[in-house]
Amino acid sequence: MLSSLMIRLLKPLFLLMLVSLPQLGQANTLLIFGDSLSAGYGLKEHEGWAHLLKQRIAQDYPTYQVVNASISGETTTGGLARLEKTLDKFKPTIVLLELGANDGLRGLPIPQMQRNLQTMIQQIKKTGSKVVLMEMRIPPNYGKRYTELFQKSYSQLAVQEEIKLMPFFLKDIAGQQQYLQQDNLHPNAKAQPILLNTIWQFIDPLLNKPST
Repeated sequence: MLSSLMIRLLKPLFLLMLVSLPQLGQANTLLIFGDSLSAGYGLKEHEGWAHLLKQRIAQDYPTYQVVNASISGETTTGGLARLEKTLDKFKPTIVLLELGANDGLRGLPIPQMQRNLQTMIQQIKKTGSKVVLMEMRIPPNYGKRYTELFQKSYSQLAVQEEIKLMPFFLKDIAGQQQYLQQDNLHPNAKAQPILLNTIWQFIDPLLNKPST
C-alpha cells in the first residue's frame, strides 16, 4: 500500500493528468450554416441531406454531432447578423458555410456578398474552427458576366482566406427535372442521397478517424 507521504506527492500529478485528458463523451460539432438548400425547403425533416449526414456521421464518427443552423431564404447579410451568436452557442469544430445563392438570385452586388462571406469566414477562423466554403452557382439567365463573377467569388475567397472550397454540390442534379421540386430550383427528396454522397466524399477526410 502507498504511504500517506507518497499519496500526497502523487496527488498533484494525478490532478494534472485529469485536467490534461479530454473529457469523456465530449463531442466535436459540425455546424451547417446555410439557406434553404441546407434547411430542406419543401422536404420532411428526415429527408434532407443534412439529416442524412447526421445519421451517417453518428454511425461512422460517434464523437461528432451535427447541428443544422440553416434558414430558408437566408442571405449573406442575414447570416452575418446571426453567426456570432451561433458560434458562441454551439462552439463548432467544423463549419460548412453554404450561403450566397439568395444574394445571387436577388441580383445583389457581388462585392457585398464577398465582403459578408469573408467576414463570416474570418469570424469562424478566430474561434479555431475549420471552415469549408460551399461553392454556389446561379442560373445562366442572370447573364454571363454576373454568373461568372458570382462563381469566381467563391474560389477567390478560398484562396485569400486559405480555406477548403467544396465544389458546387448540386452539380449532379442541376437542370434535371426528376431531381427538382416544382420551382425548378430546390432539390426534391430523391436528390438528397445524391447530395449527401457528393458532400460526404469531400468532408470525410476532414473528420477525425475514431480510435480502434
